[in-house]
Amino acid sequence: MSQAAERLRIKIGHLDRPSAPVATLTSAQIATQQSHKLKYSLDNDLLKPEDRLFYEQNGYFLVKNLISDDDVDLFRKEFERICQRKVSIPGLIVMRDVAIAKSEFVPDQKAVTKLQDFQEDPELFRYCALPQILKYVECFTGPNIMAMHTMLINKPPDAGKKTSRHPMHQDLHYFPFRPADRIVCAWTALERVNRQNGCLVVLPGTHTGMLKEHDYPEWEGGVNKMYHGVRDYNPEHPRVHLEMEKGDTVFFHPLLIHGSGINQTQGFRKAISCHYASSNCYYIDVKGTTQENIEREVKEIASRKYPNATNITFQDTWAFRGRLVKGQRSRL
Repeated sequence: MSQAAERLRIKIGHLDRPSAPVATLTSAQIATQQSHKLKYSLDNDLLKPEDRLFYEQNGYFLVKNLISDDDVDLFRKEFERICQRKVSIPGLIVMRDVAIAKSEFVPDQKAVTKLQDFQEDPELFRYCALPQILKYVECFTGPNIMAMHTMLINKPPDAGKKTSRHPMHQDLHYFPFRPADRIVCAWTALERVNRQNGCLVVLPGTHTGMLKEHDYPEWEGGVNKMYHGVRDYNPEHPRVHLEMEKGDTVFFHPLLIHGSGINQTQGFRKAISCHYASSNCYYIDVKGTTQENIEREVKEIASRKYPNATNITFQDTWAFRGRLVKGQRSRL
């Protein structure tokens, strides 16, 4: 039930404060920690020890110039084709910003802020199976890799209501599968992203904490559907603004608290992403947990879209769109 895919970001953080330094280690600390088993990544021949330890401490890892200009341009062209309705993709969710939706119609891609669940589009899904991405993903998930959630973001110029920002959130809030440490997101800039057009903002080290309670932030300008936010986090926690060039890719843990600021430019800021999980991950029952609200909302949307379908579960909505990209499919 890919309508369930209207999920995303969270909370009212002021995302434009100055960046703070992230955790780094000395060579002596690296040597000491190498003797201990690392929790958030798996043994591999790709990541340097200092890169692995950076991810362990901070919950994200940035790879420069990972995706070629040719591939980026092809993904952008396919996005334009979808916006122009030259192609119809089963299960694809086309979304508009709440502020844009209330304004006069804007044609073509300027009316679209996000494509979710593009797993049935061969061109866009090719992103999820790129070898240069999967070799990094495998460092976190292992060899059996599922693409679970796909998204192309077209962050609009802010309409004056600050609705172009993404509240601070943890992606695990939306996922009824575990363990969290075998899930990772790959997020690639399709053009230069900076603080002016609303780059990602991360709170380094928050991936070592627990999943927090999420709900809609109380924003005067309105909140986009499924944009739940962290209810309780330290707004004084050091933060990093991830400014990236076209083709740069950041990999991050699903418990890392992150969001994005408003787009203060006149252009649309594009990025493409996929959440991956080990196919050995397993589904959980979220009843009695802080995830009950997202489960309820997803099931309500699915029942409205598919009125003849009965007994749709939260897990069903995820199993429906998960696709194997490497290795063997087992539990997911």
